Amino acid sequence: MLFGRHLPIRVAIMPNETDHVEGGGGKESEESTQDTPKQTVRKRVRTNTPSPHRGSNTPQASPPRFVSVEELMETAKGVNNMALAHEIVVNQTFQVKPSEFPEGSLERRVKEMMQKAFWDCLEAQLKEDPPQYMQAIKLLAEMKETLLSFLLPGHGHLRSRIQEVLDLALIQQQAEKGAPDIGSLSQFIIEMMGSLCAPCRDEEISKLKEITDFVPLLKAIFSLLDLMKLDMANFAVNSIRPHLMQQSVEYERNKFQGFLDKQPNALDYTEKWIKDTLKDLREVSSTTASSGPSSLLPASVHNQAYLRLLKWNHLAEPFPETMLMDQARFQEMQQILEQLVMLSSVLLIVYTTTGEAISGLPGLMETLKITVQAMLADMHTPSFSLQEALATTGEKLCVELSQCLSQHGYATLSTDRKNTLMGQISAIIQSDNTVRKLMDSRIQTYLLAFLESGQHKNPPLPGGLAPVNKELKELAIRFSHLINFNKLVFSPFYQKILRKCLASGECSDTET
Repeated sequence: MLFGRHLPIRVAIMPNETDHVEGGGGKESEESTQDTPKQTVRKRVRTNTPSPHRGSNTPQASPPRFVSVEELMETAKGVNNMALAHEIVVNQTFQVKPSEFPEGSLERRVKEMMQKAFWDCLEAQLKEDPPQYMQAIKLLAEMKETLLSFLLPGHGHLRSRIQEVLDLALIQQQAEKGAPDIGSLSQFIIEMMGSLCAPCRDEEISKLKEITDFVPLLKAIFSLLDLMKLDMANFAVNSIRPHLMQQSVEYERNKFQGFLDKQPNALDYTEKWIKDTLKDLREVSSTTASSGPSSLLPASVHNQAYLRLLKWNHLAEPFPETMLMDQARFQEMQQILEQLVMLSSVLLIVYTTTGEAISGLPGLMETLKITVQAMLADMHTPSFSLQEALATTGEKLCVELSQCLSQHGYATLSTDRKNTLMGQISAIIQSDNTVRKLMDSRIQTYLLAFLESGQHKNPPLPGGLAPVNKELKELAIRFSHLINFNKLVFSPFYQKILRKCLASGECSDTET
């Protein structure tokens, strides 16, 4: 029984993104243990029963419908597969990596005890007189099976050689006579692993050749084989990504349609998201002379709706169902956006307060930018105090500005100007601060223009954003990648919601 050697492998999806995707399969399948897209969608699988606790702004449920456990399980499986395919397509750094139990946890202790018991038992069997080779032969059979699983169709010669050397029937006969050459067989397995492994495993292969004791050698071989399985899994992911890109749009749309067929209210929050966007746009167009009917075109409505996701209150409002698999990415981009707003606001205040004296000084902008970035790097951690960080930032910038002005022959900042500068920097902690609102509006304008113009045309950069041009463009490209893919997948659902809105007269001013 091989259960004691190692427990089933658990793997985590990288990067840190928090999307949770699970994989299933046979004996060597991996189960993902990260993030929450699948869990979040699963929690939304409701039985369409209206709740008395829902507020007036919460979408009302569809007529009651009974859902069987089998339907729920089938739906969950479909969501898992859709989330996995989506993760591979949109996350270019997607990798399968081992996930260990926490140090000191019960699971980890149980696993280590079972592994130790297994290897101790094997060592005791081999030390008997005569030695018992049954368990060792089973391990050789498992190694053989693993090596064969690594081979490609063109590896006919290697396949024949493995079959010939690791002839289990012959090895069994040798064991019955008490003379199997286990050491030579292990060295052959190491040789095959060296020819099949990724270059990054060459060092581990060399270490295997230095192990002389048989049981520790087998243990090390199995550990390395597990890593090679992960390497092969990641190789397969990278290989199928181009093909999956071609099929993923239709695949995700069909999967979501199947989910929607079983849960008719699965677009409630998406519908509310689009309707709220329409409502806001109509209010703006009715009060702003510059806004015309073009702001209510479907494409404009969609783009504005996507921008709303970068201002989302994730704790208070459910995320649209069609965006759930990317919610963690939008949260991350939202944090980057907020940092860029604060950074650009501080730098704009510095340059408008200090005057022309520093406008042409080489390297000063980058120095100030690095200082502000360092102070705001942890602004989304629970222990971070924005008020203290802005106060400290103001003091540091005053020191750096005075030093720079003095080095270039200018008068240092006066006490009044320092106080003014530090006061204005501290004031941007208020969400309605004029400078902060201005920079936020300009960044939103740039992102909207980026969506409307496409990635091959860079829209003009609004004033005051030159210091953060690089970071802002990276954010815009990342944002547009997600949006464009989401449009391809879910545009039929969005169009249906808009038509429904038009038919009900809720947005009669919207052009179709």
